[in-house]
Amino acid sequence: MDIRFAAAAAMLPLAACATMGGGTEPASAADPMTCNADSGTSFVGQTATPEVGAAVLKATGARTLRWGPPRSAMTMDYRQDRVNIMYDDAYKIERITCG
Repeated sequence: MDIRFAAAAAMLPLAACATMGGGTEPASAADPMTCNADSGTSFVGQTATPEVGAAVLKATGARTLRWGPPRSAMTMDYRQDRVNIMYDDAYKIERITCG
């Protein structure tokens, strides 16, 4: 077996772990589109509607919104640009968090 072929074959799994692109840095707290849940606390107790969701999104500075219906499973991935709105069976907002 050619040593160059063996070396290239050994490097292939490592290449699969490499990232493409410019190596973006994680956003800092000062970056725009970083969620601030404290700004959304005034919406707790309101009825969950698309209009309220848009207002929460704007107030918190988040880029995306995720609704949290009662008794539903949610992924545990953390996204600093996402606001989560949890509501009860009567569509009353119980909690607003980021992530």
